[in-house]
Amino acid sequence: MTEPKDPPIQNKDIGFPSIEWEDEQLATRPMPLHERPLQARIDREMAVVAAQHIRIAIAIENMWGHKECLEYIQSLVLSGYKEGQKRMGFKPEVLAALMNLATLHETDN
Repeated sequence: MTEPKDPPIQNKDIGFPSIEWEDEQLATRPMPLHERPLQARIDREMAVVAAQHIRIAIAIENMWGHKECLEYIQSLVLSGYKEGQKRMGFKPEVLAALMNLATLHETDN
């Protein structure tokens, strides 16, 4: 007795999915960062800063909405932060988040 053979594989079953978006898939596609609500973008950037520099994130959060906040962020970007008596720079992702927060602060006010 011979064993049944598997059906032949058709080309449509192999490969990557189509890069064409179907209308019903558009509602579930990831939202680009620039399309997210303003507060969601602020929260995302604050989380990046808070992960590395919680005190700086708290200071920004406390000053948000005031002119001094933008000045504080700009001073951080230009001169870094102090660790003891030594000036330190920021990691690229934190620097980018600070710059984005400065832009978002201007947009929010």
